[in-house]
Amino acid sequence: MLAKRIIPCLDVHAGRVTRGKQFGKAELGELTDVGDPTLLALKYNEEGADELVFYDITASYEGRGALLDVLRSVARSCFIPLTAGGGIKTVEDIREVLLAGADKVSLNTAALANPALIEEGARKFGSQCIVLSIDAKRVAENSWKVFSHGGRKESAWEVRAWAMKGVELGAGEIVINSIDADGTKEGYDLKLIRVLADMLPVPVVASGGAGKMEDFALALEQGHADAVLAAGVFHRGEIHIGQLKSYLKKRGFPIRV
Repeated sequence: MLAKRIIPCLDVHAGRVTRGKQFGKAELGELTDVGDPTLLALKYNEEGADELVFYDITASYEGRGALLDVLRSVARSCFIPLTAGGGIKTVEDIREVLLAGADKVSLNTAALANPALIEEGARKFGSQCIVLSIDAKRVAENSWKVFSHGGRKESAWEVRAWAMKGVELGAGEIVINSIDADGTKEGYDLKLIRVLADMLPVPVVASGGAGKMEDFALALEQGHADAVLAAGVFHRGEIHIGQLKSYLKKRGFPIRV
């Protein structure tokens, strides 16, 4: 059985790690400065994080330039897999991010606008490098719609259909972000995660809603997630990754300690 992964997420704006109030609702003026990305990456590396995810939340040319500098700095200091996303619209963008030190590239809004980007990226760099990040909002008891532009714009896609399409095009991993759960600290959307994990042949990463260690366990156990991603609870020091991994190990999950 493959080990379950613990993944801190770092939102980067102008070369700094920031955190908004809630998913898709924070304007740049409402962002809280969390710290230097390289120092945070080193901290999480020492705590035992399995991977790190960086998102360029401004998705601008200048923002991506800052993100590339962050990736280069972190890659020189840390030796765990790095994923980066935000504002990546072309195969050349993917190439730049990978050359800067990322192991995987996360696609979201650009993939919705141009699904062929998934296929082109997978063909050129391999499916293992392409992560499809999906921002989902519940619209009925067992139905979720895909949103773009940081959760602000509803797309025509239903979550299951879009996830399957992404895998068919070559995505090697799916990150499912719950817009409803994010920022609530009330736990992941277990039904949403399980729906995708049970139908897809690639790893599914749970994102949005973690507030306590039990939430991570439930996402892995009841949500059938392959990995769990979180930001605020790690940045604020409410949960220490080493302690979380020990807790999950005692619960019987296959964890790298």
